[in-house]
Amino acid sequence: MIEENARVIAVDEAGFAWVETQRKTACGSCSVQQGCGTSVIAKLFGQRRSQVRVIDPVGVSLGDEVIVGLEESALVRGSLAVYILPLLFMLVFAALGQWLWSGQSELPVVAAGLLGLLAGLAAVGWFTRRIRRDPRYQPVVVRRLGPPAIRIHGVLAP
Repeated sequence: MIEENARVIAVDEAGFAWVETQRKTACGSCSVQQGCGTSVIAKLFGQRRSQVRVIDPVGVSLGDEVIVGLEESALVRGSLAVYILPLLFMLVFAALGQWLWSGQSELPVVAAGLLGLLAGLAAVGWFTRRIRRDPRYQPVVVRRLGPPAIRIHGVLAP
């Protein structure tokens, strides 16, 4: 299971919660920070926060610091769908275009490849709609780290 620290920002009565995570890069631990393009991009875009809806089996409260987890298999399947399906569709359609229009200009082959890319993106859209409510693909609160943080005038108190 892949885990990430998060803070609860909203609680739903239906067994779900909204958490906020902060995106991190590995650039803080690398010794080549000055000559690395990833480090420059990370500094340029900063540490952004993401809000995610998670399954809440532990009963969290507003402000709780929690560990959120996602199964590795769900991440791998989702990544393969997003990256491989459009590429695979594009190559198959381009090969089919090459077979159908061999000896002619390359324009039909390129058009077939672009049509395949669009078909692959549509397949990804269908896949994401199909798994949207599947609990195997949803992040889940694994455990609570500590008591709720206290807010004083909108600022978190230590």
